[in-house]
Amino acid sequence: MKLVIFGLGYSAGFFARAALAKGWEVTGTVRSAEKAGELSKQGLHTLVFGGFAVSTPLAKTLAEADAVLISAQPDENGDPVLGALAQKLAAAENLRWIGYLSTIGVYGDHGGAWIDETAECRPTSRRSRQRLEIEQEWVAFGAKNGKPVQIFRLSGIYGPGRNPITKLQAGTANRLVKPGQVFNRIHVDDIAGVLMASIEAPRAGAVYNVTDDEPAPPQDVVSFAAEVAGLAPPPETPFDPAKLSPMAASFYSENKRVSNALVKRELGYAFRYPDYRQALRDLATAGE
Repeated sequence: MKLVIFGLGYSAGFFARAALAKGWEVTGTVRSAEKAGELSKQGLHTLVFGGFAVSTPLAKTLAEADAVLISAQPDENGDPVLGALAQKLAAAENLRWIGYLSTIGVYGDHGGAWIDETAECRPTSRRSRQRLEIEQEWVAFGAKNGKPVQIFRLSGIYGPGRNPITKLQAGTANRLVKPGQVFNRIHVDDIAGVLMASIEAPRAGAVYNVTDDEPAPPQDVVSFAAEVAGLAPPPETPFDPAKLSPMAASFYSENKRVSNALVKRELGYAFRYPDYRQALRDLATAGE
């Protein structure tokens, strides 16, 4: 299996390592030669792709790919991969799976209700509106060119080095309390697991929510992280949007409980971390 990953960041990096462990041939793109050098020291094969020029090695690798994951961030012009590489992707004869990492932010606010992939998308932020537009462009590309494109709407990502425990240790954690507010989250290991399951069972045009079983109040998650890490939790603070950054305030303006039932039913995926508790216990034990 030859896998190409565009945008070898945090989540995609875990997926790349999982694929390597299965014996796959993995190539990931980064934006700079410096970053490529750093990742090559970790055993990852990387190529530079800044969103415009396509190198000969990248074109050759893409032509031979069996699967392609798009994890690259959009720019002001939209999706850089679709913009620069649509023709090459369409011509890739072995390509049997394309995955696009999106966000549950495309759903907007649903007043705390449970929603699934059939829910109305009503994004409020510019970044989420752009994500929804790019989703639609990828699905249309797949339909036009006979390539099975899958969309993965990720919730709040956490894992080693990026979680409430590390924020507590850094002194940046807080416990803002907005009554009724919940957030959805997903461990990076489960992102990798869902992607693996999808590659084994492609479905053109599929949209999957990638999130755990238990949307939860953010202050409860921080309290539990402090407990398992043996740290003092920060005091609870009443929610005040005037004291938040515009991005943080936008997160709190949306409230929904996102279902993962389709991933379980269609892909047969069993979550390694169905809720945050065991994940945080494991992270605390590992010192991550």
